[in-house]
Amino acid sequence: MTKKKMLSAITSSGAMTLGNYLGAVKRMVNFQEQYEMHVFIANLHAITVPQDKEVLRKNIKEIAALYFACGMDPNKSVIFLQSDVLEHAQLGWILNTQSTIGELSRMTQYKDKSQKAEESGKGYIPAGLFTYPTLMAADILLYDAEFVPVGVDQKQHVELTRDLAMRMNNRYGEMFVVPECLVTENKLKIMDLQDPTKKMSKSSDNPKAIIKMLDSPADIRSKIKAAVTDSENLIKHDPINKPGVTNLIEIYTTLKNVSLQEAMVRWKGKNYKDLKDDVIEVLLEVIEPIQTRYKELYNSLEVEQWLEQGAAKARMIANKKINKVQNLMGLNYKRR
Repeated sequence: MTKKKMLSAITSSGAMTLGNYLGAVKRMVNFQEQYEMHVFIANLHAITVPQDKEVLRKNIKEIAALYFACGMDPNKSVIFLQSDVLEHAQLGWILNTQSTIGELSRMTQYKDKSQKAEESGKGYIPAGLFTYPTLMAADILLYDAEFVPVGVDQKQHVELTRDLAMRMNNRYGEMFVVPECLVTENKLKIMDLQDPTKKMSKSSDNPKAIIKMLDSPADIRSKIKAAVTDSENLIKHDPINKPGVTNLIEIYTTLKNVSLQEAMVRWKGKNYKDLKDDVIEVLLEVIEPIQTRYKELYNSLEVEQWLEQGAAKARMIANKKINKVQNLMGLNYKRR
């Protein structure tokens, strides 16, 4: 039976966090058994905000090695670097011409990020922030992805992708598969350890707020011990009134693959120290083997070869799609 197609990515604007792993990479590893996966490092998306070139290069290399260390298999999935497939930018431009300013200005991520850019004192908002959703749409539509696993914060971008696909299919003829948005069933969102009312983000200015996949065991212990809870010392899953405690509970249950009910039985009569000790233990159980494999891969030729192999496969698919789009739109002087 032919597998359905799925596309996913991580932006290389910072180091991979626990939130990235649980919200994206862990799911990708599982999905590659069920779907025909296209997975890339979104380095073109990273430069929608200013990046130091050496830091960006380091982030790309780290995320690439971590993809494979976490279990992504180059024999099961097409894994590549976004900028190695020029058709992403090419289709992104075409989709810009089919979008409206109104549509793009309504994107909540653009509103949030542009506000942060203004508040940073740098005095400008990069145009790339505004057109980010059309590049994301190009990423998806190039590969006829039927499903796109995203967090709640990216759902709006996939909805725009669907609108653009249907609009262009109606205007020019069938060229795109209309993708479905696959949001995590339990709407899992790993929160900031110091401000559990907001999502854990690799762009955070507070190093204590996030767990990075390459943090040392000592740093992981220190960050979890310092994680914000409350004064009640009662282990209870209550996202509204106890967001910090709830965040630690969800990290534990997700990494341990146990139900909330099973975890609560374990913690009956216990306190926050017990909860934090359990979270530290399960974090190290999961992260240390990944770090061991990462160290083996980081300076190996294998990662480079796997990315080149993935990019070659991706280019074949993307080139065929961009030619179809340009033929139907009348852009090609001679049909190809």
